[in-house]
Amino acid sequence: MKQLNSTSDPEIKEYCHFFRGYSFKKKGLYKQARIEFNLINKSFQYYYLVDNNIGGLFYFEKKFQEAIVYFLKAEKEILNHKDESEIADLYASIGICYLHLKQFDKAEFYLKKDALLNPKKVSKSVIESNINIANFYYLQYKDQQAIYYFLKAYNLSKNIKDFNLKQIAAFNMAAVEENRADYKKALVYRKESEQWKDSLNNQNKIWAVADFEKKFAVAQKQKQIKVLEVENKLKDTQRNSLFFASIGLLLILTGGVYLYGQKVKNAKTILLQKNKLDELNATKDQLFSIVSHDLRSSVNALKTSNAKLSATLETKNYDELHQLIIQNSTIANGAYSLLDNLLHWAMLQTKQLYFHKESIHLYSIVQQIEYNYKPLLLDKAITFENSVSKNIFIFVDLDSLKIVLRNLLDNAIKFSNENGKISFYTQETNPDFCDLIIEDNGIGMSENTIKELLQEGELLAKKSGSEIIGTGLGLQLCKQMIRKNSGTLAIEGEINRGTKMILSFPKTRTNG
Repeated sequence: MKQLNSTSDPEIKEYCHFFRGYSFKKKGLYKQARIEFNLINKSFQYYYLVDNNIGGLFYFEKKFQEAIVYFLKAEKEILNHKDESEIADLYASIGICYLHLKQFDKAEFYLKKDALLNPKKVSKSVIESNINIANFYYLQYKDQQAIYYFLKAYNLSKNIKDFNLKQIAAFNMAAVEENRADYKKALVYRKESEQWKDSLNNQNKIWAVADFEKKFAVAQKQKQIKVLEVENKLKDTQRNSLFFASIGLLLILTGGVYLYGQKVKNAKTILLQKNKLDELNATKDQLFSIVSHDLRSSVNALKTSNAKLSATLETKNYDELHQLIIQNSTIANGAYSLLDNLLHWAMLQTKQLYFHKESIHLYSIVQQIEYNYKPLLLDKAITFENSVSKNIFIFVDLDSLKIVLRNLLDNAIKFSNENGKISFYTQETNPDFCDLIIEDNGIGMSENTIKELLQEGELLAKKSGSEIIGTGLGLQLCKQMIRKNSGTLAIEGEINRGTKMILSFPKTRTNG
């Protein structure tokens, strides 16, 4: 958006529209993606990729006839590039569209072309080709041919590391065994499918924990280095004392004075290091308190929910299964948000988080945050209104501003009712500062709760007036980052009347 508003080069604008369209597509915002792709001129040198992506949008929206039209438009240019993997993907997409339209002759033609292009060695594309051909036969009630390819895809999936494809292959085999009325085997395959699905969901969490452990190990090494430096200084002092003792009485006196000065200096250094270590230990205790309380609660809740999930799976109560899966996802997302805030807070406390202030267009940042939270807003049918002035630029660190706005919007969504409304708008009460207000009409909070949240020194805080209880870590992180950006935070709210978060940041200074 920033580049589109500042450049007059038409080629750069074409690239900007293409990358925005592709990003919207990946986020599942198909309407916005199509708007961006339609802004690209046909003279764009990669226009065939535009046609291919628009075909993909229609495919995801199950408008298969329209998808085929755009895929065929892109076919000639894709063939000219002679990239077998890209051509195979195109043929697979066209074949699946014809399959959904029940035009089996055309579907068979394209699916077999896709299979011929894929290499003989085991790969993701080979497995996908076998699954597509199996579905082709399955929809025509040719079960024997379909089962052969489903089984082949399942066996091949054991040799790859793609959790998503492993889950699909196991799920297909479960359906095959259910159709054969062998429910015992079907249950084994379904359990395997759920295990791969859990592995896929946990992969990102594992990387986040590994990153945290790496940073903790580095901090421990740095402490050991500092201790060794102090020990080396003490050894040097002792050697110098022996050297000066071997010289006459005058040199001994001089050496004693020097040694005394060194000891005083070392004592001050050690005292400073002790105070620093005490401060770090206090920080560590707070971190462990949060980890032991909140993360353990989340993991215990997930463990309990999974036990219910296993029991419900035996009864095949799919409505209850659906609710338990949604509950698991909510618990996991909450734990991930807590861990993300915890990592940022720890970096801030240990001075590993660096701030680079620059001029920021506030309206664009709020727009980006809205897109990030679009699925959560849609899930609760919450109306989002961005009334931030488009003429305002503030002088802050971009990354910390995004962390603050994400936390406050996440809280606003969490404490808003279904069909609620969240508004971002600005007001100017001081010529050198801009007030950004985040207002919701949710459950609100009492005066005592507001005072408690704004107090310093207490890391943990409870939000009364609601069944939802949190650590307050996200808001503490926000307060510290707002202060780092020379800003202020105020809160207004009433029970059942909504809440206003009022952030004040310095404006960008203009010359003249």
